[in-house]
Amino acid sequence: MAEALLAEAERAGAHVSVLAVGTWLEQYPQIAQRILGGGHDLGNHTMHHLDIAAMDAADAYAEIAGCARRLRALTGSAGRWFRPSQTQYSTPLIEREARKAGYRTCVSYDVDSLDYTDPGPDAVVSTVLGKTRPGSIVSLHLGHSGTVTALPAILRGLARRRLRPVTLTGLLSP
Repeated sequence: MAEALLAEAERAGAHVSVLAVGTWLEQYPQIAQRILGGGHDLGNHTMHHLDIAAMDAADAYAEIAGCARRLRALTGSAGRWFRPSQTQYSTPLIEREARKAGYRTCVSYDVDSLDYTDPGPDAVVSTVLGKTRPGSIVSLHLGHSGTVTALPAILRGLARRRLRPVTLTGLLSP
């Protein structure tokens, strides 16, 4: 599914930011180089995708640092971006532990596609296009066929509005 989503993005000339879970990277180690080789960003979304906002500092750090180690082992870099798992926003504790693990920026999103609930491609397209504004960060997930099916219509809809998808690096770097 990840390969299919990346291929759809690339067909449209789009690049995405994949914030990966460490256990997923362990299961599919070849995908890290595939993501980077396609011109996409690769970052950290914790090791086990647990509710990081409910963790104490030591456990939060272990989740962040564990995925960072996995990223470094696969790519030579921990990546630039960290997004906390199972919460839209970072807490001060999460931000502090992310900085300790080497991440200056914790990212969030303002458009939740709800694709992980498998509502069908039409619903994903409608949600994304209905909420996306210039500068939006859209949360989409790998592993859902409806997301792959929805992506071409999302990209066409954004293009009609003169919006183009960029990576986090493209959006947030000076």
